[in-house]
Amino acid sequence: MIYRGFPDHRDGLLHRMALLMDAFEMGEGHSRERFYGCIHSLLELAGNYGFHGNLWHCYLTHLLVIHENSYSRGCEMRGGLEGTVNQAVLHDMEIFKEFFDYDFAPMCALMGMEAFSMIERYEGSALESRVYNARICERICELAAKLGEAATPVEMKSTLTGFYQEYGVGKFGLHKSFRIVGGGAGPDAEARIEPILNIAHVKLDDLVGYEQQKKKLRDNTEAFVSGRKANNCLLFGDAGTGKSSCIKAIANEYYHRGLRVIEVYKHQFQDLNSVISQIKSRNYRFIIFMDDLSFEDFEIEYKYLKAVIEGGLEKKPENVLIYATSNRRHLIRENYGDKTEDGHLPEIRQDMHTSDTVQEKLSLVYRFGVTIYFGAPDKKRFQEIVGALADRQGIGMPREELLAEANKWELSHGGLSGRTAQQFIDYILGMRNWNK
Repeated sequence: MIYRGFPDHRDGLLHRMALLMDAFEMGEGHSRERFYGCIHSLLELAGNYGFHGNLWHCYLTHLLVIHENSYSRGCEMRGGLEGTVNQAVLHDMEIFKEFFDYDFAPMCALMGMEAFSMIERYEGSALESRVYNARICERICELAAKLGEAATPVEMKSTLTGFYQEYGVGKFGLHKSFRIVGGGAGPDAEARIEPILNIAHVKLDDLVGYEQQKKKLRDNTEAFVSGRKANNCLLFGDAGTGKSSCIKAIANEYYHRGLRVIEVYKHQFQDLNSVISQIKSRNYRFIIFMDDLSFEDFEIEYKYLKAVIEGGLEKKPENVLIYATSNRRHLIRENYGDKTEDGHLPEIRQDMHTSDTVQEKLSLVYRFGVTIYFGAPDKKRFQEIVGALADRQGIGMPREELLAEANKWELSHGGLSGRTAQQFIDYILGMRNWNK
């Protein structure tokens, strides 16, 4: 009654396994091919998700932890609900307990098969998961074992409720970063928030230098995830200095505190209200991340962003912040024509209210309460970054030779920056077989 409409409920694994069970119980024969097909699906599940132990139980558990409904979302917020909905959930747990407790041995014996035993004791590693981080994958496997051992549906319900309260439910509970898919100006267009399955596992401490900048970013984010007042944040400065990497690091470091990051591109700003409406009532803290943000004179998308950040009638939810990176301090391209009234320059279009034009273009950046500058390193700091990265990778090249090669590399590969230093180290690692 509550756990309905699974993504594969028509022709998926749960449906096929239920048909097998019904056919066997009613004595309508059996199909080795269908049974092997189900085993194949469970093995594929283990390979993609990194599950281990009883794969049938892991699959059932996965269905329960991704199913967003009135009960699971309520438990995510409050850790448990009162009222009649508990009776409906208990009814569904009775059905799931039948699935968990089903004995496949008689079916296997009738077919002369022993293959299912490997499904019940599958050995694998959560590190192999292509969908979840190792921590969440391991928690799902542990939850599967607890649900399988539960003596009653009531115990199953209590165990599942505890998981919802601690980890959440669905894509927001099980993933750390997201992107926007769909949307646009069409009448039927709907912006969907979908997980990013592969994010770099970088942390702020992995980024060499910029200690004051990292502290300022960390302090603002710490206040946000702790439920205190925090500001929208703009990271600006020279290219290749680690601005985007800092945001990725924030997503990794604060994931366990309930922080989620949603990446939005400039052409999707018209969908921001739709995105915010989908996340404002969830028990997470969301950073809407805009990378390499800048606008030309003819681009008006920044007006959508201004209204969302501050200025519209609807207040921005307390669980949403905007973090952006840019190479431009003021985000929007400015011309001398915005600030001069020199009528002797015919190539400059005259503006009757130049100060208004300037204020309009600066009004977006003023909506970011925290601005953090990332400047290109000087030669000494660049060499320090190269040395630190080389030590981290176990590169045993003599330091003088390493720095001399790094100096030659930066002259033809983008100049002094952390990105150039990392590219140089990657080049050295690729050319030589260094042992850590």
